[in-house]
Amino acid sequence: MEILIDLHYLPSTLYFSLLAKADKVNIEKHENFVKQTYRNRTHILTAQGIDVLSVPLLGSQKKISVSEIKIDHKQKWVNRHWRAIQSAYGKAPFFIHYAELFENELNAGHTTLFELNYRLLTLCLKLLQLDVPVAFSKTYQKKPDSTIIDLRSAVHPKRPFTFLPNPVFIPYQQVFGKRFVEGLGILDLLFSEGPNSETIIRGQIN
Repeated sequence: MEILIDLHYLPSTLYFSLLAKADKVNIEKHENFVKQTYRNRTHILTAQGIDVLSVPLLGSQKKISVSEIKIDHKQKWVNRHWRAIQSAYGKAPFFIHYAELFENELNAGHTTLFELNYRLLTLCLKLLQLDVPVAFSKTYQKKPDSTIIDLRSAVHPKRPFTFLPNPVFIPYQQVFGKRFVEGLGILDLLFSEGPNSETIIRGQIN
C-alpha cells in the first residue's frame, strides 16, 4: 500500500498507525499551508487536561507552500512547548530515556516548519522502530494516481477519527487521569510506553 499524507508537528498516534500500514509513504511537499490543522500543532495531556502546542509561523495568512513557510522564532515558543512537555511527562516512565532527543531537536533552530516536522518525524520513526520508506511528492496533484491512497488531512482536529479505516485506540497507562484519552500526540505514547509503543501503533488500525 502506497500513501500520500501531509506532514504534521509531533503527529498523533493514529498518524503513525497509518504509516505503519504502508509499504511506502509519500509526504506532501507542494501543497499550500493549511491553517488550524496538525501541520503546526500537537496535543499533550496535562494535569489540567489536553494542552494544544502550536508552532508560530510567519505569513500563514498568505498562500505559501508548506515546504517554505517559516517559523516565527521571535516568539519564545520552544521554551513554552518544552516547559509544557516537561510538566506533562516529567514523571512518565520513559521520559528520561527520550527527553534529550526531543529537546535537542526543538532547540536546533530549524528555519522552516517542514524541516522541523520532518526531523521530528524521522526521530519518532526511529524510536518506534518503524522501517517505512519515506519520500516527498514531486508536484502538487489534487487527485494523485489511483494506486496511491490519498490521506492528506485524513488526520484532522476538526474531523472525527471515524473518517479513517477502522481505527481502534489501544488504551495504555497515561500519566494523568483515570480515563484513557485517545488521539494524543506521539509524545504521550513514547514517554508512557517506550519500546512497547510499536506494538500499540501497529494494533490501532485493522
